[in-house]
Amino acid sequence: MAYSSSSDGLNTRDLERSEGHQFLINHSVQSFSWDDLTVTVKDRKTKQPRNLIENINGSVQQCELVALMGPSGCGKTTLLSALARRAASSGAKSSGNCYVNGGEIDNATFGRITSYVEQEDALIGSLTVQETLKFAADLSLPGFVSKSERVERIQTLLEAFGIQNQAGTLVGTPIRKGISGGQKRRVSVASQLITCPKILFLDEPTSGLDSTASYEVISYVKKLARANKIIIIASIHQPSTATFQLFDKLLLLSGGKSCYFGSVRDVPSYFGSIGYPIPTQTSPAEFILDIVSSDFVAEKASAQDEVVKIQSAWAESPERSRMIQQSAELTEKGSKRVTLDEASQPGLFSITMSLLRRSFIKSYRDVVAYGIRIVMYMGLAIMMGTVWLRLKTEQEYIQPFINAIFFGSAFMSFMAVAYVPAFLEDRAIFTKERANGLYGALPFIISNFIIGLPFLFLISILFSIVSYWLSNFRPSAPAFFTWVMWLFLDLVAAESLVVFVTSIFPNFVIALALVAFANGLWMSVGGFLVSPTILNPFWKYIFHYIDYQAYVFQGMMVNEFSDRIYSCAPGCNCMYQTDLADQCQIRGKGVLEAYGYATGRTGKWVGILIGIIAVYRLFGFIALVLRRS
Repeated sequence: MAYSSSSDGLNTRDLERSEGHQFLINHSVQSFSWDDLTVTVKDRKTKQPRNLIENINGSVQQCELVALMGPSGCGKTTLLSALARRAASSGAKSSGNCYVNGGEIDNATFGRITSYVEQEDALIGSLTVQETLKFAADLSLPGFVSKSERVERIQTLLEAFGIQNQAGTLVGTPIRKGISGGQKRRVSVASQLITCPKILFLDEPTSGLDSTASYEVISYVKKLARANKIIIIASIHQPSTATFQLFDKLLLLSGGKSCYFGSVRDVPSYFGSIGYPIPTQTSPAEFILDIVSSDFVAEKASAQDEVVKIQSAWAESPERSRMIQQSAELTEKGSKRVTLDEASQPGLFSITMSLLRRSFIKSYRDVVAYGIRIVMYMGLAIMMGTVWLRLKTEQEYIQPFINAIFFGSAFMSFMAVAYVPAFLEDRAIFTKERANGLYGALPFIISNFIIGLPFLFLISILFSIVSYWLSNFRPSAPAFFTWVMWLFLDLVAAESLVVFVTSIFPNFVIALALVAFANGLWMSVGGFLVSPTILNPFWKYIFHYIDYQAYVFQGMMVNEFSDRIYSCAPGCNCMYQTDLADQCQIRGKGVLEAYGYATGRTGKWVGILIGIIAVYRLFGFIALVLRRS
C-alpha cells in the first residue's frame, strides 16, 4: 500500500517494498466476488433452519468503496462477517463461494490481505494515538521493515487521516478524556491500514457520529481506497446524501435478501424503472431505506409485500443477470494468484515483547487496572493494622493473630475481583486483534501473566510494610519476607483465577459473581473457619486440597507460630498444652498442631501453589483457544 504527500494529504510513494522485499502480497488484489452466499442458523422457537442472509451475489473491483445498507436487523453485519470469513453468529453455518482475483484462497492468506474494523472502537484508552499505531505496526509488520520505515508509515497515516495534531493525545478512558468520536473512528481504521491490507471491512464506521463527522471519515476512507488500490466494503445505516454519494457501489439488503447491487449513480434510474421513483429534494439513501423497511409501518403486511416485490424485481432484473455473468467470467478467466511472503508476520517472541511493552504502558497509566487497587489495598492495610494493633505475645492474643492472618490472606485474594473489568478490556482487544490474524492466545496469556507480576509484588510489599509491623507479627526480616512471599503468591493465584473465569465468561456481571463465589468457597474450606482436622471429608478432599487460600493460610500460620512463645493466662491456665506448660508458656507449634499443620513443608506448599497458578493460566489459555468471541 502506498501513501504520499500530495494535495489531498495522501502519499503516493510506494511503501510496499522494504529492503528489496515485497511487503506482504506477491500480487495485487484486482477483484473480490461472492456467489450465493447464505448464512443459516437454527431458530430458537421452531428449531428449524432459518436464513439470516440468502443467496447474496456481488463483485467489487480494485479501488472501489461499497456500502452495505438496509434497515436494522436486515443482515448487514452478518453479511460483512461472512465476507470477512468470520463467525456470523453462534452456531451459524455459511455456504457459497468467495473469490479473490477470480480464484479461491486459503483462510490464512485471506486473513493477511484483509482487515476488519469493528463497529465498537476496541482501542486502549490509556495509549496515545501515535502509540496505538506504533503497537499495531509492531504486532503486524514483519521484522524486515526497519524502525525508520515504521515511524514513517505511522506518520504518513496520521497525516492521511488528519490526526497528526492529536498524535500525543490519549485515546481516552471513562476517567480521562481523550480524542473525539470521529477521531477514534479514524484511529481504528488507520491502525488496520498499517499492514497495507488489500481488502478492508468496516462495520458501521459512522456509528455514533454526526453527519459532518460521518462525511469526514468516509471521505478519508475513499481517498485511501483510490490512492492505494484497496477494496473497501462498509456497512452503514443511514448516511446523509453527501456521504452516500461518496460510495461507488451499493448493496441494499432487506430481510437477508438483496434488493439492489450496483453503482450508486444508477440508484435513481433503477428504482424509477421498477416503480419507485425518488422524489426531488429527497435523500436517495433515506428513500430507499424507507421502502425496504417494514418494521415501523402501520400496515406491516402491505409493507412486507412491497419489500418482496422489490426483492423479486431485483432477482429478475437484467442488472443482476449482468452482474452474475461478469462474476462468472472473472472466475472462469481467473487472475494472478495471491500468495504471502513467508516473512510476512512477526514471531512469537517479537509479538510477546510488543504486548508486554503495551501492557506496561497501559498498566501504569490506567488507574482502574492497578492504581485504584493499590489505593484500595493500602486502605485495607491501614484498617487491618489499626484493628489488630500491637498484638502481644500473650495467650489471649493468639486467636486475634490467627484472625489477622486469615483476614490478611483471604480478603486480599477476594479483592482481586477488582481486576475483572481490566482483564475484560484486555480480552476485548485480544479478541479483535486475533480475529484480524495478528496473534493467538499464547502470547496474550504469557504477556498478561508477566506484566502483572511486578505490580502484584509492589502491592504485596506496600500492604505488608503497613499491616505487618502495626499488627506486631514475628519481628524478623526472614519472617517479614516470607509473609510477603505468601501474600504475593496469594495475589498471583487470585488474579489467575480471574483470568480463568473471565476467559470462559467474558461478561462483567457473570465473571464478578463467579470469582466472588469461588473466593467465598475457598474461605470456607481453607482451614480457618473449620479446622482441616474436623472438616467434612467431601469438602476436604474435593475442594480443600485445590484451595490456594488454604496453602497461603497454613504457610502464614507456620511463619508466625513456629518460632514464637506465648505466655499463659494468670494461674498458668494454658489454652494450648505444650512442653512449656510447666513454665506457664505456650510454644507456638502447639497452635499449629491444633490445626494439623506441620513445619518444614514450606517448599512443598509453594510448589503446590505455583502448580495451581499454572493450572489456572493453562485453563485460561485453553478457554481462549476454544472460545473465539
